[in-house]
Amino acid sequence: MLTYIIRRFLLMIPTLLGITIVVFAIINLAPGSPVEQRLQQLRFGGAGSSGGGGGDGGGRDSVVSDAVIEALNKQYGFDKPVHTRYFIWLKNLTTLDFGDSFTYEEPVKDIVMSKFPVSLQFGIVSLFLSYLICIPLGVIKAIKHGSKFDLLSSFILFAMYSIPGFMLAILLIVYFAGGSFFEWFPIGELHSDWYYEKDFWGKLVERIHHFILPLICYMIGSFTILTMLMKNSLLEEIKKDYIRTARAKGLAEKTVYLKHALRNALIPIVTGLGSFLTIFFAGSILLETIFSLDGIGLLSYRAILERDYNVIMGLIFIQSFLMLLGNLISDIAYVIVDPRIDFS
Repeated sequence: MLTYIIRRFLLMIPTLLGITIVVFAIINLAPGSPVEQRLQQLRFGGAGSSGGGGGDGGGRDSVVSDAVIEALNKQYGFDKPVHTRYFIWLKNLTTLDFGDSFTYEEPVKDIVMSKFPVSLQFGIVSLFLSYLICIPLGVIKAIKHGSKFDLLSSFILFAMYSIPGFMLAILLIVYFAGGSFFEWFPIGELHSDWYYEKDFWGKLVERIHHFILPLICYMIGSFTILTMLMKNSLLEEIKKDYIRTARAKGLAEKTVYLKHALRNALIPIVTGLGSFLTIFFAGSILLETIFSLDGIGLLSYRAILERDYNVIMGLIFIQSFLMLLGNLISDIAYVIVDPRIDFS
């Protein structure tokens, strides 16, 4: 197993290189570089900041001199060829230096870390609640397959799944936080202005109060998928011969389900365990906008709009590394759940 883990880590290196090369090439070929963004601001007195390579060269030169354009290219590093800039970025990556943001004029690492807590909190809580609730619920639905409870819960789950998260967010705000009907929950941010004046329990209650509505919207899709996957996996297991043998020996149904079938039924569920790393960087642009949450989703969206190359590359690299590491953790979890699996 150790050999397999080392081999997978070594394979991550060319994979990450390939991802960064493709992304670096795409964002540099796209129109609207940071220099063009800055030139637009200079030409229009800072009023326009949207991307695009629009504007003819004559109009640009009449407002901004060649010396200014050359200075901007040097400032952003665009005075060098694309491949040279990539190798410079790759060299800085060895010290985890993703460069400075063109928009925020701060190190990319600091900006990502400042937005990270929002995604981290929602990632941990949603992952924990999903597995804590969905696995037992899926097991109960499998045991009571075809009963009224199974049919009613399936109807509720699929109704939840059919509602887009951003649409549910709007409805929840209107009905429970906007004051039109009820004003039970706050809107925006993760805590109030007087949050730091409270004790531990007061802070915890306030966090939960602010978390409820966004968390429901974050979880609504994956909740149904995980529950039905658990149910169907367990139903598939109880049809196999070794379960019939266990029943023929006179074992109780509870023992048959929970001791024999459940462990094998958990194998497909283990696939999602590796996503707990990438979910820490999960961000929904629409949800973060609706609930005024300044997280990774909004940061990614703004970086693309502003052509903030260093932020885009930093986020892509971190998310790609976490995805590959998560896949490795899923494989290890496979072996833990089912020792018959051998990757060596």
